[in-house]
Amino acid sequence: MFLTPKERVKEYTEKGWWGDLTVDDLLQRNRQSKPDQMALIDPSNRETMDGCKPRRLTWAELGDEVDRMAATFLANGLVKDDIITYQLPNTIETVIVALAAARIGLIISPVVMPYRKHELDYILGIVEPKAIITVAKFAKHEHAKMALDLDWQGRESKVFVLGGNAPEGAIDTDKEVKEADPEKAIAYRANNPIDPAEVFTIFWTSGTEARPKGVPRDHNLWIVNARMVTELADLREGETLLNPFPLVNIASFGMVMPWLWRCGTMVLHHPFDLAVFLNQIAEERVNYTIAAPAILTAILKSDELLKTVDLSSVRAIGSGSAPLSPWTIEGFSKKFGIEICNLYGSNEGATLFSNQRAVPDHEERARYFPRFGVDGLDWQGEVASMVRTRLVDPDTNEEVTETGIPGELRFQGAHIFTGYYKLPEITKNAFDDEGYYCTGDLFEIAGEGENPRFYRFVGRCKDIIVRGGMNISPAEIDDLLAGHPSFVEAAVVGLPDDALGERMCAAVVPKGDDVPDIKELAQWLKDRGVAVFKLPESIEVIDALPRNPMNKVLRKELLSKVLEQRGA
Repeated sequence: MFLTPKERVKEYTEKGWWGDLTVDDLLQRNRQSKPDQMALIDPSNRETMDGCKPRRLTWAELGDEVDRMAATFLANGLVKDDIITYQLPNTIETVIVALAAARIGLIISPVVMPYRKHELDYILGIVEPKAIITVAKFAKHEHAKMALDLDWQGRESKVFVLGGNAPEGAIDTDKEVKEADPEKAIAYRANNPIDPAEVFTIFWTSGTEARPKGVPRDHNLWIVNARMVTELADLREGETLLNPFPLVNIASFGMVMPWLWRCGTMVLHHPFDLAVFLNQIAEERVNYTIAAPAILTAILKSDELLKTVDLSSVRAIGSGSAPLSPWTIEGFSKKFGIEICNLYGSNEGATLFSNQRAVPDHEERARYFPRFGVDGLDWQGEVASMVRTRLVDPDTNEEVTETGIPGELRFQGAHIFTGYYKLPEITKNAFDDEGYYCTGDLFEIAGEGENPRFYRFVGRCKDIIVRGGMNISPAEIDDLLAGHPSFVEAAVVGLPDDALGERMCAAVVPKGDDVPDIKELAQWLKDRGVAVFKLPESIEVIDALPRNPMNKVLRKELLSKVLEQRGA
């Protein structure tokens, strides 16, 4: 599947930004050059998750299992350019599924484990996958049966089950993988070459629109991602990475790609548990990982924890999704000799980072990002040479060039996607007249001199709520609450929270005196298949929702109203 215009491929290839490598090329190189090196390690607590003992694979063993999984897909009728969806925990098999897809040219469009029928019906209806790969049961939910029961507009899809206990009608993938002939995958790959400009992933993101948007990324974009993350983390050949995020978005795959690029060792983690996370770092001698600011702060503020934790192997930690404190960066540097890298990014490919090399001062690193791709500013490394950025006043559409004036951050370059999947109108609005991707995030120019070197994050143009690093579209929840029998109208807002960044509050206008409590409201939404992380955590009764002449909820005014009623 080609979605990137040929002119763009030609231009970026001639510039040296894109090349002839695919994701599978990296795997094949590693299995041949370092066959006996440890490649992939399961979560140490895996047995408590799904009853399976943790596994460890060398690059040779991983390559063989990828071939067997790919051969299993082929034996069940999947072919190049077919889309598959997986809903899997962060285990070795998930990585194998993703790499097996890359091996034979399948396109992966994964979803997070908490998604239920409400979210899946919409996503699957768009991508129309030829297969769904999942587990029989996880965290007391029967995922395989749910997948078999899904029926989006009458379409059917094969259901592959990993880990055994496949229900009737599903494919016992473990059994078929054992019997698979890996030579089938090798032969198929040889006869069906993959172009780096072909789509490999369609990940999902939420914005101000009521539904998620599919973000296609081809192999070229993922190879650039590998180079970028390698630069921001200063990763060395063969280093060990700890990936605590499920393989469903650019943050998690942004650990897979540099692992492949540097032929390292990747340790998986799921679900997030601080004690397990820290033990994995110590036991596996991890060199680089990622963690939310709240996790880093919790480590520094726990005196008892600091007595037992061994972070001596770690050189750097990437952190984003919420503002970082200079105190946190300074604390990790002084106590552990670890440099924290401040990250900004999106599934669309927008990327900025403040690391030790680009921004050595800890206070500046916590608050500022380099103005990559701005004329007159030079930065070490190749990232800045592959990107252009600018700030634009969202009201006047004029470029912002002075300090202290908020503007929307916009990107152009080798890492930016081409457009949303099957959403031409939304894609058109996502890019400006000069071809820059509009992030919807407000920054301002900061620093000294005639051409200051930094951007400072100000806020979001969009209404997205970020709870613990998970993006929630308030419009999606608003649409559901509109059907609640006890409300005249209702909308949600994100309340500031030190631990999670934001917590969702439902502002409701009741029909009468009978207002459900938060547990009842949460259960009402859960009954409609809403994922747990999207559930409101509090209710505020108001007299009316503030709206503009077009009847759109003015969410900033609503937030101010809720905070005022709460005395905040």
